[in-house]
Amino acid sequence: MKPWRSLHRRSSLWRRITTLEPSHSLSSSSAAAAAAFCTDTHADAAQTSRFKVFDRDFRRKQLDRASWLMRSKDSFVDSVADNLLDRLEDCKKTFPTALCLGGSLEAVRRLLHGRGAIEKLIMMSASYDMVKRCRNAEDEVHNENIETSFMVGDEEFLPIKESSLDLVISCLGLHWTNDLPGAMIQCRLALKPDGLFLAAILGGETLKELRIACTVAQMEREGGISPRISPLAQVRDAGNLLTRAGFTLPGVDVDEYVVRYPSALDLIEHLRAMGETNALLQRNPMLKRDTALATAAIYDSMFAAEDGTIPATFQVIYMTGWREHSSQPRAKRRGSATVSFQDIQKQFGSETS
Repeated sequence: MKPWRSLHRRSSLWRRITTLEPSHSLSSSSAAAAAAFCTDTHADAAQTSRFKVFDRDFRRKQLDRASWLMRSKDSFVDSVADNLLDRLEDCKKTFPTALCLGGSLEAVRRLLHGRGAIEKLIMMSASYDMVKRCRNAEDEVHNENIETSFMVGDEEFLPIKESSLDLVISCLGLHWTNDLPGAMIQCRLALKPDGLFLAAILGGETLKELRIACTVAQMEREGGISPRISPLAQVRDAGNLLTRAGFTLPGVDVDEYVVRYPSALDLIEHLRAMGETNALLQRNPMLKRDTALATAAIYDSMFAAEDGTIPATFQVIYMTGWREHSSQPRAKRRGSATVSFQDIQKQFGSETS
């Protein structure tokens, strides 16, 4: 039986926050150390978005399935995780305590390679099976003296005490939250002053080829369209998200990856293995066979290369933000300048003439 045939078994998976024991290579006292960073969460006390876009229970099932299908090494996911972690090398500051939440946990842990001088690392996902896979893979990480703990928790209700972390990392996970600004605010509150927030999310240009092929196929076969690909943030919104969440020194940059597949079906299998398939609340659970085949044929006819492969575009938005601290540079208040731009223009104009 295929693993995804039995997803209905865990319909309300881990509604309460659960902490797992650290890997057996760590002392049992590290579990207590991880618990020191955790706090109880209550749905009625947390700020939630009334407007729901994603089915979070179904999202957990997707992550469960991804933990079974996930490749040992995924070149695309590894590239995103490595580029995200590169930002730690640009910081002179060290980050003794870090949280890695949601998304590609295993890739982040495997590619950390001592960056950030992390001493204590908490790995958190909404999926128990994903956390279990990461814990089992901990034995493959060598030559790193990092005390690692594992936790099952939801990014929308972050079970972390305020001002307890030096670093929060999220690689390809936060774009599935219903209240992205709220999740980022919780990340900021969990950071100590001058703590760093690093995140990579998929942008709005992701899978643009598949969107076109799906739309054309549905119009031809069904006479209308239904949402098949999740809505994603645009680049212009990323800076506003960081500012709205209260981060200082916000930074946003974008990378675009083009991955080639033998066919559209191979693309779908890769999306399943990454846990990146449709999780909309208003999704149509059924996809007709002829519509699916038409989508694959249209994709091939419109975008296939000479060698027969098809491209898939992934737009990745990297976000960087800091929790406010007195040591950080700040902009001067409006009107405090002592030199006008007219004087500068006159000075440089006279020099050039």
